[in-house]
Amino acid sequence: MPAAATATASVAPVPKPAKPQHVPDKKYKCQFCARAFSRSEHRSRHERSHTKERPFKCAKCRSTFVRRDLLLRHDRTVHAKDGGVPLVSEVKRRPGAKPAPKATPTKPTMDLDTATMEQIEASSDGMIDDNVAAMMITNFHHKATAALANNPDDQLDETSTPYSPDHTTMFDTSVPFMPGMPPSMPLNQMPWDHFMSNSVIEPKASSVSSSSLSGSQDSQLSQLSFNSASTVQPHPNQLPPMMERYPSGGDALAPGLQSLTGSMPISGPATPNGLSPFPFMTGPVSPVDYRRSPGPSQPITTPKVPQLQSDEDYSMMQENMKRCDSERTTQPNFELQSRAEINACLESYFKLFHHHLPFLHLESFDPSQVSPALLLSVLSIGALYSFNQDKAFMFHIGSKLLVSQFLQNKESFSSRKCPLWTMQSTLLNMIFASWSGDPKGLEWAGSIKSLVANMVAGNRYELKLRSEAREGAQATHAEWVEDEGCRRTYYAVYIFFGLLTLTYDHTPAISFKEFETLELPSSESLWNLEVVDEDSWRDSLTASTIITVREAIDSLYQGDATRYSAFATRVMINALFLAVWEHKRNFEALQDVVTEYKLRLALETWDKSLEKCEPETIVVQLSAPHQGHPLIFNAMALYRNTWARLEVDLKSVQEALRYHDSYEVAAAMTNARDKVKRSQEMIKVIEECYNCIEIVALQGIKWVGETCATNWSVEHPLCGLDLMVILSLWLYRLEHDEVEATTEELAMYNKVRNLFDDESVEGYSSKLSSTVARLWGSMIDEVVVWGITKLMGESFKLHSQALVGYEDAVASGTSASTPTMSSQGVDLDMDTTFQNIQA
Repeated sequence: MPAAATATASVAPVPKPAKPQHVPDKKYKCQFCARAFSRSEHRSRHERSHTKERPFKCAKCRSTFVRRDLLLRHDRTVHAKDGGVPLVSEVKRRPGAKPAPKATPTKPTMDLDTATMEQIEASSDGMIDDNVAAMMITNFHHKATAALANNPDDQLDETSTPYSPDHTTMFDTSVPFMPGMPPSMPLNQMPWDHFMSNSVIEPKASSVSSSSLSGSQDSQLSQLSFNSASTVQPHPNQLPPMMERYPSGGDALAPGLQSLTGSMPISGPATPNGLSPFPFMTGPVSPVDYRRSPGPSQPITTPKVPQLQSDEDYSMMQENMKRCDSERTTQPNFELQSRAEINACLESYFKLFHHHLPFLHLESFDPSQVSPALLLSVLSIGALYSFNQDKAFMFHIGSKLLVSQFLQNKESFSSRKCPLWTMQSTLLNMIFASWSGDPKGLEWAGSIKSLVANMVAGNRYELKLRSEAREGAQATHAEWVEDEGCRRTYYAVYIFFGLLTLTYDHTPAISFKEFETLELPSSESLWNLEVVDEDSWRDSLTASTIITVREAIDSLYQGDATRYSAFATRVMINALFLAVWEHKRNFEALQDVVTEYKLRLALETWDKSLEKCEPETIVVQLSAPHQGHPLIFNAMALYRNTWARLEVDLKSVQEALRYHDSYEVAAAMTNARDKVKRSQEMIKVIEECYNCIEIVALQGIKWVGETCATNWSVEHPLCGLDLMVILSLWLYRLEHDEVEATTEELAMYNKVRNLFDDESVEGYSSKLSSTVARLWGSMIDEVVVWGITKLMGESFKLHSQALVGYEDAVASGTSASTPTMSSQGVDLDMDTTFQNIQA
């Protein structure tokens, strides 16, 4: 080719001037802004973005929408599996409408005139639908093809092709896609913002791949590829998603549309959304049914810890303390605490303990205004997590004295008239005393269980009257926070009483029938939602799915997995555990096979319901192997214990724990070996025991011992006690029974053994049963926050020694050879078997 021709080919072709288009008169002006439209329906759609009106309501749920096409898409995706008559579009409902023509291999040319673009802009509400985006891309392609057809001399040849054969370079043909656009504007630099609303636009790097075009577009553009050099990056201030979210089957986009959606700019703040293909993209703003959607639409947030922000707040707190402490029982010790020390205890409580039992509302908890008794109880647990036991006991005793003063000074006590803070303060004080490791504290907690149960009953009755007084009207945000705080406190008491039954075999003071008409706790995202106005709050409340306790219980017993929050998950497994406990304590029920079958079915259904649990958008900064909310991790610990309770009852160990004597507890552990049977049903229990110790082994026993005290709930050592006693005794029986182990028992034995490597404790030779007990005891008492874990750790160590001592006594008392698992090909020598994987 001549040099002159080559130079000419490298210059961008000058397109012919576009034909003038008719611009309609924009006579319909918006009454809220300066926008104008050519058609009244376009203006009406636009004005809904100001009024927040949602005139299209779904008849199958409580969702509302701005546009009818959004309602149709909602019905098509969310209610597709619900049955019933599907909704149809306005065109299909017209009696004289002609049937749609059959699809043809090629699509007709679409011309987006100004009126059409104006309609898209008015109805988009800051978002571009996938179908509209595909139509825009197709229209751009047709215009580009037409422009090139009108300029045959400007066709690309092999020497001037601006893309490589491997389709990795940007296609940079310059064509005037829009009037007034610079003729040298390449496709990847097109002003996409022109098609969006005038709201704030987050700049994003374009990424349009050839896979975004499907059908006939693939054949038409088989020689062209659009790729940017960079990919879409999340907002610099955005937190990473707490849990992975995958679109459900009905809502999943095709790969082409996903890449197309990723190429579009984002309108509004770059907050993550569970309905978007990417977590950092903003999804639809319409309310959705959480039972079908892949996740909530709130941004991922980190809750703000309540603090004393200034010296003025500190002075107000001190004055509030003096005003409520008429007998000056907390003075002068509390006056000596500085603002920094108070804030440190508050931070420890709300970062390390609050997420395991979230009944306090962070937004409304003001340390300078809250009841002093509640503040002191919070500070006492915060001081425990700061390893300051002297200060913790000082706060604890001060809180108990203030609650006692309040109750004694009331002329006539009524559980209906007790303020909520008395119940919350007493609950935290009972938690402190029960797990402190002091038997006197446990006796005090047991003595006031009935008082707290009466408080719950009276306060719940007042909540019922308040709800009935609204006559079906939706509560405001302030009213809902008050009611939800009451419900969460009731459930926190219910969970704590369940732990007392689990650990000390205390008779439950509250039955789930007390709450069967109450709604389950909401999601943590809704509980910590920062509300801008009442309209947005009503939308968030309407979009959430909250069911009652009775509905959830019935679903579990019928085998129907249901959807509820993380806190509700913890409440439901507590109800199932207490049902199993009551079943095993009832002599008549022991012969009831039907009841036990229903309990097993309910437990299996609860486990399946975890997949439907509402994803949380609250970031919890705790170190745990579970990636979800800590409440789920804690609930799984009780789930494993509940399965074990179906087969083994360690009542004697629980009774010994009441008196906090490690030697008595260890003796009860060792003497319970006859309660652990070798059966097919026991394999399932041992599987749960293995799951418990596997979590620790994979993380590293030393690392877990150093971190679990502050990052894990106290529920894990409490629930793990039964499991590790059962596991150690089951291993002991396999090692010493005359009956040979079955294939399944050998496989399970080796699974436990393989958790440890060859180098165990130096110079200490033992069997696997003794080693499991000793390592578990060493782990839970390495770092102590709650005194009960120290007692359990010492008891397990003594139990380990007892297993070895009992074995030595048997060996020295008889010369008979007892068949062991060593004769079946399993090496039990400690020196070649066990050492936990250190993290």
